[in-house]
Amino acid sequence: MTTHALYNSYQLGNLTLNNRCVMAPLTRNRANEKREPVDLNVTYYEQRATAGLIIAEATQICPVGQGYISTPGIYSEGQIEGWRKVTDAVHKKNGKICLQLWHVGRISHSELLPNNMPPQAPSAIRAKAKTFNSKGLVDVSEPKALEIDEIKSLTKQYAQATLNAQKAGFDMIEVHAANGYLIDQFLRDKTNHRIDQYGGSIENRARFLLEVVDEIIKVYPANLIGCRISPASTFNDIDDSDPQNLYSYVVTELGKRKLAYLHIIEGETGGPRDANPKVNFAELKKLFKTHGGMNIMTNNGYNKAMAESAIENNEADLVAFGVPFLANPDLVKRLENNYPLNTPNQRTFYGGTEKGYIDYPFYSD
Repeated sequence: MTTHALYNSYQLGNLTLNNRCVMAPLTRNRANEKREPVDLNVTYYEQRATAGLIIAEATQICPVGQGYISTPGIYSEGQIEGWRKVTDAVHKKNGKICLQLWHVGRISHSELLPNNMPPQAPSAIRAKAKTFNSKGLVDVSEPKALEIDEIKSLTKQYAQATLNAQKAGFDMIEVHAANGYLIDQFLRDKTNHRIDQYGGSIENRARFLLEVVDEIIKVYPANLIGCRISPASTFNDIDDSDPQNLYSYVVTELGKRKLAYLHIIEGETGGPRDANPKVNFAELKKLFKTHGGMNIMTNNGYNKAMAESAIENNEADLVAFGVPFLANPDLVKRLENNYPLNTPNQRTFYGGTEKGYIDYPFYSD
């Protein structure tokens, strides 16, 4: 029997992946009080090293970038060392691992930030959204609009986080420009009401993302950098009046920079795939590649049949799986061989210890 291309090795930039199944970034809220990865995290990622590529959970680039309790950072020596243990473990299992760089912007609470400061955002518009802090599920705080010099500083902090990720041993970098977090807040006109060079026109609203990408390209080559977008999603109280034109410009510019991949969430984040008929995903994928982008990674509710079909029909080069990887550390083996999947326990997704994290069984022949 011929092995389906989904399970064959694949060349992604300078990296040879063992297959085209990607573990999507998944927030699990299990870092220590210093926002450092711990031994539990090492085991978790090591167990899933048979993914073609692991995209590690969203990781804040600076203390002000944190939006949820117990999420990891990549700005301190302790965090770099903690992540180094993770990457070493994955590499010993012949896996590849990428770090997703994150700043949550307005999706935060002052309790989580230095000196109880307000969250940062392109405009001082409070989100109708919740977050987790020491008190549990709470409304996000009122944000403060970033000054120009603060925006310029943030692009440098993305670059420093990228240097730190390189020091920690990550094979690749992914820029998180999706799901209503800071970069997405700059992109969309519901959340960006600025009247300077970072607001108004599509070109201005995309400026921050592109400046971030241009900075990190100085650290990692473009063929080891990806970017995640969610053009149709309204997650975290975000939206845009003209998403097709906005994202056509964004993916064209990312393509011109010859990025390794465009990681595109098709539809509503964690919801229906046909959420926004204004967005033509096939056209966005085509634009990215036409202008020099290397690969398309698709995401949102994929199962075995959908993933194999996407590869066969050239709708994607890589397929990212989220929830299935939580409960199935050996997901690739299970998909390829039609083995049954473990059922995830949603109550253990966020926070906690071993339960629902590293205790899911591997398939036994």
